[in-house]
Amino acid sequence: MRKLLLTLALVLALAVPARAADLTVSAAASLTDAFNELKPLFAKDHPGVNVVFNFAASGTLLSQMEQGAPVDVFASADQKTMDQAVEKKLIDTATRANFAQNALVLGVPAGNPAKVKDLASLATPGVRHIAVGNPDSVPVGRYTKAALSKAGAWDGIVPKLVLAESVRQVLDYLSRGEVDAGFVYATDAKQGGDKVKVVAEVPVETPVSYPIAVLAGSADRKDAAAFVAFVKGPKGQEILAKYGFKKP
Repeated sequence: MRKLLLTLALVLALAVPARAADLTVSAAASLTDAFNELKPLFAKDHPGVNVVFNFAASGTLLSQMEQGAPVDVFASADQKTMDQAVEKKLIDTATRANFAQNALVLGVPAGNPAKVKDLASLATPGVRHIAVGNPDSVPVGRYTKAALSKAGAWDGIVPKLVLAESVRQVLDYLSRGEVDAGFVYATDAKQGGDKVKVVAEVPVETPVSYPIAVLAGSADRKDAAAFVAFVKGPKGQEILAKYGFKKP
């Protein structure tokens, strides 16, 4: 009887499909649409792996990893945050690679009610609220502050700033017409459709470059490395290009 029960248990175990392993990817908010489209393509090539995305500002993701969040892959919207992850020994440095570039743009809500034309327009009385990613934790905010400081335009607009927790929050403010202008990446402005208009591309000293790497503490380095390779490969690059990202 015992032998029969053991045999039955084995048969039932074999009959239940193996659960796909979860691979956690913490990625910059600006990668949301591209990575979500990339996911099923990766799954098709790696049927035993279930990718779980965690999208947020790169600085927020870094804080989560510092606090022990179980992450396998980190994709940042800037080199500084990835450098900080390296300094804290969170990253397998041998796997670090750049996979995309972006552009910083000045956007306005549909109809451009404040008549913003360029950076100089931001100082006019008609422009009251300007959405910017928080420079302390959001890469797009750091790029914005650096670019405007160099142009001599930052100090004059500080009282008008509405700080956002991610580039997607800036995009939301613009889409809903809650601010007169905002700084986002070109790829995010594209996702805004007819609700957001780009009035200027903002020159930046430091390229808006995206690095990706496997976490040193990943429980599944093999699949994590496979995801990194996929993002850098032809299929991943094709999807990224579709959403407006440039090659690294």
